Amino acid sequence: MNSAILEPAAVLVVWTLVILFWMAFTRLPAMKKAGIDMGAQPGGRGQNLEGVLDPRVNWKAHNYAHLVEQPTIFYATIFIIAMTGTGDMQLNVWLAWGYVALRIVHSLWQATVNTVPVRFAIFMLSTLLLLALAIHALLAAFH
Repeated sequence: MNSAILEPAAVLVVWTLVILFWMAFTRLPAMKKAGIDMGAQPGGRGQNLEGVLDPRVNWKAHNYAHLVEQPTIFYATIFIIAMTGTGDMQLNVWLAWGYVALRIVHSLWQATVNTVPVRFAIFMLSTLLLLALAIHALLAAFH
């Protein structure tokens, strides 16, 4: 198994946890400031804070949700490539690092500036890299 292809996946896992903590350290004080009692309504959800907290606070939560959506496809793709060990491994490693770098840039943009056209462009670039990786994984799986 080629472990170099697993490195970007491990970095994205850690980055996702960084965003989780950033979200918590931003949201919890904002909730306290807004007078929200987390124990008052059992079963409350993060979506309930939309329109209640400053949108800039919620942007971190939106990004965390994004990091547990599409990257799940990335993780599966990386493991298929790692387990088969076929294809141009160096190219796949570069594509994987490119995907992770763009996801980190996407996170920073969404959590701070959050203009949609730029965010969408970053997302689309990362998705194209993921598509290339997914095609390589498909070819490797059927090789």
